[in-house]
Parts: sequence; structure tokens; C-alpha cells
Amino acid sequence: MHYTKEQIASMDRVQRLKIINAVSGIKPANLIGTIADDGKTNVAIFSSVVHLGSDPALMGFIMRPIGEVSRHTYENILQNGQYTINHVDRSFVKNAHYTSAKLDRNDSEFEKCGLNEEYISGFEAPFVKESQLKIGLQFVEAINIRLNGTILMIGEIKHLIIPEANIGDHLDLDLSITNTVGISGLNTYYALEKIAEYPYARAAEIPDF
Repeated sequence: MHYTKEQIASMDRVQRLKIINAVSGIKPANLIGTIADDGKTNVAIFSSVVHLGSDPALMGFIMRPIGEVSRHTYENILQNGQYTINHVDRSFVKNAHYTSAKLDRNDSEFEKCGLNEEYISGFEAPFVKESQLKIGLQFVEAINIRLNGTILMIGEIKHLIIPEANIGDHLDLDLSITNTVGISGLNTYYALEKIAEYPYARAAEIPDF
């Protein structure tokens, strides 16, 4: 199939969402945990988490436009500045998927979707207990993307929880050990499989292909 810009624009909304969300390839599946000033917790699945730099250690994710629909994750992060990013693995992928449902502010996705909150001393935002690889972040900046009203939320890593078994001899992370999953489109999940590992690429060491 070959779709032009005009054909994409004229697609049914759901069809367009599914296709455009999928064509970038398999994306990481993460649950973002937050807490409001009144103590109400929220957790929601995101497929837009990206690495932004390692010194300082920064990560970003895309927040959809803020409008008539309440964005609890966004509101909570602005309130207290802390949030968590938690890898989704096979053991709770179905629970994680249903956190995308639009719940009332007084309902916690943790409770509704059968997930458990976990806390560490000195950090307010809840981690997902079921997750094996977890990141605690401090919000640092929001960049508005004028073209479509989305927001790039940027945080600095304050806590990093990684199973020791995931760290290989060369300090590479093997995400297949924790059965981390990926997302394509709105509702399709994929398993990760480690297929190769190569040395750091240097110009003088490129193989003769």
C-alpha cells in the first residue's frame, strides 16, 4: 500500500492512529507512576519514552495535547515534580495495557488494574512493584511542540533500579532476561529477543562487508 499525505488525513481516526503509531517500529512499553499532592496515585502506559543524554542522565516522553481531557500524569508531575518509569514485562502486560483507560481522578489505575505501588525513602512518586527495571525521575523541563500541541516532558534520573542479572560482562543491559516487552500501534505487544552483541563501533574496525 502507498498512502499519500491526503489519504492519511482522510483516514478514519482510529485507523490513522493505529497505522501512524505503528510505522515507527517497536517502541518501549513503560508505565509512568505519579502521585498528586492529595496522595492519589496514577499509573499509565506510555510508548514514547526516549533517552535524551547520559551526562546528566535525562529521559523524555511525549504527553498528548492538554485540553478537555484531563491528563492526570501531566498534572501530578507539575504538582510535585517526581515520577517513575517502569518497564513492562510479560508477567503483567495485560494489566499494564488497561491503564490506558480513562479513569476518574479519584480512581487509581494501580487498584483498578491489579498493580501494586512501591516506594523508596525520600522519593514521593510510586514505582510499580511488579516491574523489574525501574527509574525514578525529577521533572526538569516541558517543551511545547506547536505543530500538534504535544509536550516533551524531560526528567533527570535520580534513582535507577536494575536486576543484577541484567548487567552483562561489558556493562550492557540484556532486556530479554526480564522479559521486557515492546508496543506497536495502540494495542499490540511484542516480546524482545537478544539477537546479537557487537563491540563499540570505531571507523578503523569496520568489517569488510
